Amino acid sequence: MEIIKQIAAFHGDLTEWRHEIHAHPELGFEERRTADFVAQKLAEFGIEVFRGVGRTGVVGRLRAGTSPHSIGLRADMDALPIEETTNLPYRSQHQGRMHACGHDGHTTMLLGAARYLAETRNFDGMVHLIFQPAEEGLGGGAAMIADGLFDRFPCETIFGMHNWPDLEAGRFQLRTGPMWAGAARFDITVTGHGAHAARPEAGIDPVVIASHIAIALQTIISRNLQPVDAAVLSLTQIHAGEAYNVIPERAVIRGTARSFSRGTMTLIEDNMRRIAAGVAAAFGATAELDFRLGYPPLVNHAPEAAFIADVAATLVGDENVDRNGELAMVSEDFSLMLEKRPGAYIQIGNAGAPGARGLHHPGYDFNDAILPLGASLFARLVETKLARA
Repeated sequence: MEIIKQIAAFHGDLTEWRHEIHAHPELGFEERRTADFVAQKLAEFGIEVFRGVGRTGVVGRLRAGTSPHSIGLRADMDALPIEETTNLPYRSQHQGRMHACGHDGHTTMLLGAARYLAETRNFDGMVHLIFQPAEEGLGGGAAMIADGLFDRFPCETIFGMHNWPDLEAGRFQLRTGPMWAGAARFDITVTGHGAHAARPEAGIDPVVIASHIAIALQTIISRNLQPVDAAVLSLTQIHAGEAYNVIPERAVIRGTARSFSRGTMTLIEDNMRRIAAGVAAAFGATAELDFRLGYPPLVNHAPEAAFIADVAATLVGDENVDRNGELAMVSEDFSLMLEKRPGAYIQIGNAGAPGARGLHHPGYDFNDAILPLGASLFARLVETKLARA
């Protein structure tokens, strides 16, 4: 493994930074302490700092040489509303908040690359170091873009990275084209007619209707999509009524849909609307669908996917880079940035000790051993893409 020696030399600092961030997790758009920490480190490295991009986001600008070419590197900063169950000395100091997805590690790896690049400046062009808020469902990527991210901080290409606990440390994986799914949330409100539970004939029961809709919706994936199109439609909540002896006026069905293309997501939405309204009408009720697309599918651009895979191979060997990794139904708002600029997203192996927990688990912890490797990949992307003539 060819980790950059200068980065390996400050592995201890990286670990200390990661533990500091882990101990003070902040939810989306509340990352003020984390943003302060990031901005302070970037300033110490001699990097120009811009605060408040997309509310709590931070961007560092570093130039070397005279080339007009540019690159963007992105890491996420927010934590999750989870109560940590580890007994680590650096465990969360804030009840109900935890870095259970490794964003503390992502931020640290990008800071490590920033320090190395600022010290060596072995490139020719402009680097934008993008520390994004609110990845976990709140749209921090969209907020940064709306705040003029790519107008204010030009990026010809952009790259991101996420740890993957199911992948052995020292390995990378990605795929060209769709890699992670797009996600949508929905609410279906069924309106019937309330009545006494002893006189169901006097009402139109939305609970029964919602049950029929819930079953009918399961035919969308099996009967409306082509068998080769992967998608998931999950009903996760049904709410109706408050009393044992009252047929309620309304029932609400909630859930999520995930797919690997916008076209498939539109097909799911259209069929949900048709089925919900049709089933409800058959019972003399109405049903309204509120379908909200969150993150689009994450789609890696072919040249950039090949590029980041090639650079990763220089660090760990081609045999340790899976260029045809599995599709995953998880979602990630780096997808929004990839819709605006060519780029790619890669997974870095994060498997730790036996019994280590997966992402979003209250017992999860980032594997500090991979911090120099992730920082080295970020740094090598810059030195290769913006190589000196």
